This record gives sequence, C-alpha cells and structure tokens, in this order.
Amino acid sequence: MASERVRALSRALAVVALAASAAHAQIALKSPSWNELSDHDRQVLAPLASDWNNLDAQRKAKWLGLAKRYPGLAPDQQRRIQGQMREWSRLTPDQRNAARERYKSLKALPPDQKNAMRQKWQEYQSLPPDKRRELSARPPARAPGAFSRVPPPAPRAPAQ
Repeated sequence: MASERVRALSRALAVVALAASAAHAQIALKSPSWNELSDHDRQVLAPLASDWNNLDAQRKAKWLGLAKRYPGLAPDQQRRIQGQMREWSRLTPDQRNAARERYKSLKALPPDQKNAMRQKWQEYQSLPPDKRRELSARPPARAPGAFSRVPPPAPRAPAQ
C-alpha cells in the first residue's frame, strides 16, 4: 500500500517536472520582437531591423549576445561588425545558407589547413584595392576533384 503511494507520488512528480521543463523550454525559445528590444540593442543591431522578426530564437540570441559585448569592443571592431551586419542583411536566404556552410567547412579544417587559409587571406588583404577587385571578379578556383553544378539538359522538342 505504501509502495503504491510512493510510486504514484513519483509519477506525479515526474509529470510535474516534465511539464515544468516543457514550459521552461517554451519560455526559453520565446524571442523578443524588434519593438521589445532595448534602445541600445536596437541601435547596435539596426542593420538587422528589417529581418529581425523573421529570425529564429537561436539567431536572435546570437545577435543579442553580440549586442551585449559590443560596448566593450574597440571602435575599429565595432565598425567592422556594423559593416558585416549590413552585408549580411543584404544577402538572400540562399546566400546566407551558403555562407554558413562555408563557415562550417572552414571551421572543420585541420589546424595546418586553417593556418594556410589564414595566411592566404592575409596575403589577399595586403594586396592593393585594385588587385583585390580584379581577383574578386574572377570565378573561384576549383579544388581538385570538386564537383561542378551542371545545369540539366534543355528539354527536347517532341518528335513528330
């Protein structure tokens, strides 16, 4: 009899705990709309204003974390971040996804390849602006064995 009460009480506590954790998860996933942001956050995140209400909770949390760190950054870092946010806001959803994928693939590189990429980037950054423009206008070089996206053949006219 007592063991049945203990089991019933245990089940009831488990149900309450699950309900509480589900409620907490829903609260944690709720993300603020643009109008609910502080004046400071809206000022820092201004380049994202038009997209803000369409972002998922995880992305909003990332950007809000940046806004909290922003005052402690050097002025040149603040300018760089503002420029990056403006560029990001101009990208289409497909371009954003492609950028995320490139970031993931670069992050997954072994340390020696990361260092080589970092060195190449520094060399590129040290080039004169006109040379950088010339290089950026070229199609990207293909890695050996890389796949290319070949468009499907055009449909044929029906035979008569």
